[in-house]
Amino acid sequence: MSRDMSEVMNTRNCGPAHHRWHPNTLAARCAAAFRSWWERRHGGAPPAHDTGDAAPPDAAAERVLWRMRTTVRDEPGSLAALCTALAERRVDILSLQTHPLGEDTVDEFLLRAPADTDLTAAVSLAGGRDTWTERADAHDLVDAPTRVLGLAARTAADTAELPLALRQLLGRCTIRSQPSAPASGAAAAGAVPAEGFLEGTVLRLRAPEGEVLTVERPYLPFTPTEFARARALVDLDARLGPRMPRGRDVLTLPEGREVSVRRADTGDLAAARAMHERCSTETLRLRYHGPVGDADRYLNHLLSPRFGRTLLAQTGTGRVVALGHLLWDGDETEVALIVEDAWQRRGIGGRLLTRLVSMAAEAGCSQVYAVTQASNTGMVAAMRGLGLPLDYQIEEGTLVVTADLDAVPAPRGREYGEDADRYPAPRPATS
Repeated sequence: MSRDMSEVMNTRNCGPAHHRWHPNTLAARCAAAFRSWWERRHGGAPPAHDTGDAAPPDAAAERVLWRMRTTVRDEPGSLAALCTALAERRVDILSLQTHPLGEDTVDEFLLRAPADTDLTAAVSLAGGRDTWTERADAHDLVDAPTRVLGLAARTAADTAELPLALRQLLGRCTIRSQPSAPASGAAAAGAVPAEGFLEGTVLRLRAPEGEVLTVERPYLPFTPTEFARARALVDLDARLGPRMPRGRDVLTLPEGREVSVRRADTGDLAAARAMHERCSTETLRLRYHGPVGDADRYLNHLLSPRFGRTLLAQTGTGRVVALGHLLWDGDETEVALIVEDAWQRRGIGGRLLTRLVSMAAEAGCSQVYAVTQASNTGMVAAMRGLGLPLDYQIEEGTLVVTADLDAVPAPRGREYGEDADRYPAPRPATS
């Protein structure tokens, strides 16, 4: 005959006897027996959440991603001390890179920590100094070799990607390109050796065309490891030579005519100059905010992939009728448009601007700005037509309109011109 599972045999005093335990009491006794066995086997009680009790107090606390760098002496045990100090504060180490500096080492961590953790204080007690921290995001979860290979692939596909790739490789920094022979007559390129130059928070590299790329990061000195990575990326760019996606899109204008849109570079200088010669003085003044000087000088700069990206619109006969520029301005991004007089008010400028803004979002830019005249109603209308949050600043007739790109879907790994839908129009921001 089967017995109820709560029955037990009691042999004390008067011999065998049956006793029926309440199920809750029996469960409590089983838990106590397990705890006693665990303590004998492991020398301590099991974690409370392993026995069905409440979770540790900080298990449900908000945990955030951080990037952290700290400098320690290059000696045995220094890294172990840092890791122990972080573990004591329940900080997860997701990735670690080391940057040797002779007698010291810079350790770079990606961490997940409780929101109220004082990381600087923790590593200071473990021997870390010159500590720097910054909030990270999900993009930082990609391991370093994968990220570097991705940047190399983007650079290989498009000359214009080099400044953006350097910025993503080195973090928040300002990148400027200077010609090899400045107007002052000094040989800027001659002052920088072929292998480049590193000094604290500034590094300089010789670009393929002979100009000097200057990278500045005032908040954090560059390490020799970062310098070597940047130099390798520039060397890759030099070996591959000029390159650019060659696809094109077709725009149908309201009257039914078609124009094609494609990327442009310095090979289009003659056609761009001819378009400027057909533009009225007023159109040139609104675009360049004053008298236009040597067209070859500024057009060569604007069309260079080293300084940004340019889109042109041309007719079936090859006549260029509009230019749109996306310019890397240090750590900011500028957009600019010019449309030949006979082709204005047909939506070409707005379509170019939409594509430029989508390209900026794809490149990781958070904002773009346009500098124009307050009387340039066409440019203002094109910016408003993006449907994005705008900020207006005006001073002495000069208007700066800044668009917030947080509302723009940013596709990754796509080349312009392969498909008209690959760079979708910005979507209006929702309140």
